[in-house]
Amino acid sequence: MASASPYQLVPTAFEKVWGSTQLEPWFPDSDKKMGEFWFTEPGCPLLIKFLFTTENLSVQVHPNDEQAARLEPGCRGKTEMWHILRAEPGAKLAMGLKSPLTPDEVRAACIDGSIMDRLRWLPAIPGETWYIPAGTIHAIGAGITLAEVQQNSDVTYRLYDYGRPREMHLDKGLSVSDLDSRPEPAGNRVESPYFRAEIIRTKRSQSVGPGYLIVTEGSGGIEGIRIHQGHVWHLQTESVITGTIDAIITTGTNI
Repeated sequence: MASASPYQLVPTAFEKVWGSTQLEPWFPDSDKKMGEFWFTEPGCPLLIKFLFTTENLSVQVHPNDEQAARLEPGCRGKTEMWHILRAEPGAKLAMGLKSPLTPDEVRAACIDGSIMDRLRWLPAIPGETWYIPAGTIHAIGAGITLAEVQQNSDVTYRLYDYGRPREMHLDKGLSVSDLDSRPEPAGNRVESPYFRAEIIRTKRSQSVGPGYLIVTEGSGGIEGIRIHQGHVWHLQTESVITGTIDAIITTGTNI
């Protein structure tokens, strides 16, 4: 019979032009600019990431499942959540548009760069959680470290990229954009059609799971196994965590 013990997921690291060399305490510092660490496993409907930014990421939007099936056959849509871990003074996130615009107005603003002034920029505050439904125009600013839970998809339509020599996707992006979407902080619990997530904080011991445990701060143990920030564990059954840690516990849904 297969063991039901917790096991640790091994990340895949990605170097990015907007990434950072300062990765501690989640991962060892690097001489390369690392932007993303991905955690998943075969059959998992979720993709878990840690992101580190020193430059603004592109202004982008993701399709929902129905739109992705039409535009990118065989792909899922992408709904996601962010939990802010660290932010430099003045760091910001873009969540939707400041005021209503037509698709033609958004297209023109993306072409001439004025979209940066039309976005709803908000302070990035450590400890805040954001739920970003598919269709929301959004961007992650410079100077931010965050943990992300998302559908296991990488379908991204870039609308504006600061002149970087990468492909833009204005036609597809505008066709899936919900120009009225302006998310607010989600609190400590996210319930979506694709995943559930809860921010937990423990100073002694707590039973959690089953699901994926994303350790965002501190250190402790699971069933006698040492854990610390930057770890992602698959808890196959309810497990007892000990120590002083902040974490996200998340599961996919069948909705």
